[in-house]
Amino acid sequence: MSKSKKKSGLYFQIGLRIALYASILSAISVFIVLCFVSETDIKTDLFFSSLVLILVFILVYLTETRIQQNRLRVLNRIIKNIARKRFQEYEDITTIYNDEVDYVIRQSIRANKMVEKEIQRLNQIENYRKEFIGDISHELKTPIFAIQGFIETLLNGALEDPEVNEDFLKKAMRNVNRLIFLTKDLMEISRLETGEMKSNVEEVFLHDVIVDVIESLTYKAQRDDVRIDFEEFDKNMQVYADRNQIKQVLINLIENGIKYNSAGGRVNVSVEEYLKNESKVIIKVKDSGIGIDDKDIERVTERFFRVDKSRSREKGGTGLGLAIVKHILEAHNEHFYVESKVNEGSTFSFTLKKVEIFTEEENR
Repeated sequence: MSKSKKKSGLYFQIGLRIALYASILSAISVFIVLCFVSETDIKTDLFFSSLVLILVFILVYLTETRIQQNRLRVLNRIIKNIARKRFQEYEDITTIYNDEVDYVIRQSIRANKMVEKEIQRLNQIENYRKEFIGDISHELKTPIFAIQGFIETLLNGALEDPEVNEDFLKKAMRNVNRLIFLTKDLMEISRLETGEMKSNVEEVFLHDVIVDVIESLTYKAQRDDVRIDFEEFDKNMQVYADRNQIKQVLINLIENGIKYNSAGGRVNVSVEEYLKNESKVIIKVKDSGIGIDDKDIERVTERFFRVDKSRSREKGGTGLGLAIVKHILEAHNEHFYVESKVNEGSTFSFTLKKVEIFTEEENR
């Protein structure tokens, strides 16, 4: 039996069932009324009841088929398209009846849109997973092959030479450290991008957070002959933020300023009023480093993108620092800006919402 015949049979059965129930109930009701009210004999009552049964059956069947057939076809088409993952735009179908069938059709259209969005989301996750695995395999190859090469060289006789084996072991250790940093950053950005890592936003003293970060990076800056300048501001200023995540943002930005700088360079950290929104402040990390070409500015927050690949790898960079910064600030619903000129330096800035402090007079 063809599909069209099956569909027609379905609509026929529904109309037939409703008409049959309605006609039988009508005939019984007429027969009971005639028995109690009319003085005619039982044969006449049965005749009129049968006549009512036939008339009601025909009228209800034709009416029900006319009302329901097109709507059931639409409903059937929507559900089949969902099952086949063929999503279409449907008008918000509402007939003059506005009954249960209309309600089911509207809910089916909503389900169609929701399923489409969910499949798109799952496809994006799958694409992200494939891209992520590709990026990881590419990034892991370099340090793993380097370690393998150093160990093979040592095993092939270089182990007996104290100067060579010490140099090779140091190089292998640098690549091991790079793998450790890369793994840590990969886990962090994976949790951020999949929404697994949540931000615990609270009221924090911004001055204390910045000072802690600068103190932790002072040795690294001195080792690379880079000076970190900090412009003092109100120590009592509080902002809404996840303390650990914002510290991570500052660490990544200041480390970038140190890494892509030259000997004698500077990294300046400052906090200013955000002119676009008085309820926020803007934190700026400005360096005097190599800068970024205009065409690359939009790409600096991409995973594994490096402005200077050789320098980044030499300094232990994973290419994930600014991508992590971007995701943390997005989770805070804050803005992130990059301004840069080649050979002049870069300024990375982000906003945070201030905690409004009311004095006793204002409370009164």
